[in-house]
Amino acid sequence: MSNPSERDQVFNEEIPKAKDFKFGANVANVFDDMVNRSVPFYEEIQRMIAELAADYAQPGSLVYDLGCSTGTTMANMSALLPEETRMVGVDDSEEMLKKCRLKLDHLCKENSYELVCSDIAAEGIINNASVVVLCLTLQFVRPLQREALLKNIYSGLNSGGVLILVEKILAENSAFNRPFIEYYYNYKRRNQYSELEISQKREALENVLIPYRLSENIVMLNRAGFTGTEVFFKWYNFSGLIAVKE
Repeated sequence: MSNPSERDQVFNEEIPKAKDFKFGANVANVFDDMVNRSVPFYEEIQRMIAELAADYAQPGSLVYDLGCSTGTTMANMSALLPEETRMVGVDDSEEMLKKCRLKLDHLCKENSYELVCSDIAAEGIINNASVVVLCLTLQFVRPLQREALLKNIYSGLNSGGVLILVEKILAENSAFNRPFIEYYYNYKRRNQYSELEISQKREALENVLIPYRLSENIVMLNRAGFTGTEVFFKWYNFSGLIAVKE
């Protein structure tokens, strides 16, 4: 469930020197198109997140989307969550939050959500949570901060609450990384991304998006305190996990 956005042409012209990828206005304006053309089965992943969130959302609790971007996940969850829950979207890009507000104002009841412009790794953001979503977000957090963030999430979750984590990942066996990446680039080619766009975006993301192996993410979740973890989605170098706080 996403509003129409401009066509993603952020990397369609040659850039003399690639800069690190940022979620500024130029990306916010085309983000919905970008993510739909760049993430395999994105709409199905969103449907699954909303379905899982609805099953675990507890009356009187908060449902968080960390790195909420333009609000697609929140919009999808809003249609299924119990009325007794309230959504909180957190993002450090005000440009993204502007798009998010426009989308949610058309879909959500008044006072059913709030948006917070903040670093998602900041302490004290999460409390009274039954569901926390990290959809393609943890991969952008500096590796040294990831375990601390997961521990903050665990601390802010109520008993029986869940973390829903979707990430780009590395293969368990490094020999599969190259073919999996090539299959992924083939996916982008099928969605009309040029070789120039693919290569320039890869360079821009190189120092910003740092993926882990699926097993490494599970180990981090265990260290944070989660005891029940299950994979609910897997496509080559993308995965979805749900982790329960008992």
